[in-house]
Order: sequence, then C-alpha cells, then structure tokens
Amino acid sequence: MRIGDVVAVSGVTAKTIRFYEQAGLLPAPPRTSGGYRDYPERTVKRLAFIRDAQGAGLSLAEIRSVLVLRDAGSSPCAHVTALIDRRLEDIGRRLAELRVTKEALQSLAARAAVTDPADCTDAEVCRILAGAGTAADGERRH
Repeated sequence: MRIGDVVAVSGVTAKTIRFYEQAGLLPAPPRTSGGYRDYPERTVKRLAFIRDAQGAGLSLAEIRSVLVLRDAGSSPCAHVTALIDRRLEDIGRRLAELRVTKEALQSLAARAAVTDPADCTDAEVCRILAGAGTAADGERRH
C-alpha cells in the first residue's frame, strides 16, 4: 500500500506518517523496487490506535512504550492501565489548580467591578492586579 493510499484510508497526512516512522511509532515499511514505501495493511490499524491513544491524552512517548510492548509480543494492558491512572491523577491536580485560578480571577473580577480608574495613581501599575500573585498560603507565585 503506497503512502497516498494510507493517507486516503486513515485520514492521516503523509507528513505525519513519515514523522511517526522517525519517532518510532511506525516501523519503516519495506520499499518497492522503485524505492517507494510499501505499507502493510496493518499500518492503518496502527495509525488508528495512535490517534485513539492521543485522544485519550497519551503522549507520543507513552504511545511508543505501549507499541514496544505489543511489538515484543506482550500484552500492554497493565502498562496502559498504569498510564491511564497517572493521567487521571495529573488531570485531578490540574483541575484543582484551575479551581484555585478561577477563584482568584473571580476575586479580581469583583475588585475590577468596584475600581474607579480615576482613583488609580501613577505610583501603581494597576490597582486591580496589585497583590494578585499572592497565593492563598501567603507565598508569592513565580
């Protein structure tokens, strides 16, 4: 199967397919006598897997680690479960950080609503943001 056929069936661009080869996500395909890449049919399924794994939030390195296990003949299920668990923990942390950020922005919006620009002085850059970088525990954010 030539790269154009793979593109047509998978919806993945030729540039992406070549990138995946270089990144170790797709094995280098055999070449025809004319030097063209000749992809096996299973390439389309592998590309679909890569897209699905990316949709689940896995990085290319994580996807490669799953493919390495599968290519070695091992079931990657336990590894995938661990990756998903780690991803869920990361998302939980990020959601907590976003909640804190949302609360800080809501506080700033309330401050902005009652701030009269005429009361601002040249000595301060912006009264609304003054002290906004202070975390709840009193430390400064960097």
